[in-house]
Amino acid sequence: MDEGGVLEVDNDHNHRENHGNVYYLNCSSPLPSEASCIPSAVDVCDCAENDTHTASNSEADCGAFITRSLTSNPSEFMMNAMTAEDYKETYWPMLEKAVEQLLTQSPVKYTSISYEQIYSHVYKCVCQQYSELLYSDLMWKITSHLQQVCLDLQVHDNRPESFVENFNLAFTQYMAAIQCIIPVFIYMNKFYIETKLNRDLKDDLMDLFSAHVAEKHICTLISLLKKADAIPFQVKPSTMASVVKGLYALRPDWAQLAPSLFSRFIPQIHPPVLESDVLLYAAQDRKLQTELSLNGFSRCDQSRKRASEEY
Repeated sequence: MDEGGVLEVDNDHNHRENHGNVYYLNCSSPLPSEASCIPSAVDVCDCAENDTHTASNSEADCGAFITRSLTSNPSEFMMNAMTAEDYKETYWPMLEKAVEQLLTQSPVKYTSISYEQIYSHVYKCVCQQYSELLYSDLMWKITSHLQQVCLDLQVHDNRPESFVENFNLAFTQYMAAIQCIIPVFIYMNKFYIETKLNRDLKDDLMDLFSAHVAEKHICTLISLLKKADAIPFQVKPSTMASVVKGLYALRPDWAQLAPSLFSRFIPQIHPPVLESDVLLYAAQDRKLQTELSLNGFSRCDQSRKRASEEY
């Protein structure tokens, strides 16, 4: 970060080679104090490649998490007190820009971002008692993004053939984004969301997508998926599987809207088979084979079957 406080977004791939300094936090209060930052060697997460490493929390006073300083002096980093104006005009705009880029980048092509800087800004905001405001701003930013995603999907409501594909793309892109957002906001998650709100950041972000996108289109999706299931390859099998599994991950109770559809991709949707139902399933299988045979599907060579075997 330069003196003007502008978040650097690296366009090369060298950001992993310059890790900077790593510091370990040892504090005697729920939120860290300025005088408690002690150097230590701890691994760092690089979420662009989905490598997530959590620092050991075995220190006596408050198990702590990894942090990187943007300066070479940890005491200088901690002693620069942050004002409300600093947060509003410098730190949050930097983080907002980074979150926006993570939310909108392609799920198959990662843009090189300085995750070290993002993590360091989150760390300092938490240390300077801005956890509540940071959490509120993050939820607002992601909610605003998802509301726009919902509006974009509504444009394709009159084109059912592309609606499922577009929903799958939006969901896949969002899941790729939160896999990067969660690790760099892990300090806020540990010392504010889990401690004070008794929740988890991942659950909150999944709930946001469910409330602002999936719930708005669940009836349309289920209807289209049922129709696509009856017409082979109207929707690509991989897309069908991705959407069904995604809906189940968001809200398992949605499986009850179409049990037969969900059971094709999710195990144990139907209740366990009872012994008394075996004969019924056998009769259904024989009926299906007869229907297939009447519709021209060959049963191949049956010459090696024993004469007593009808099917």
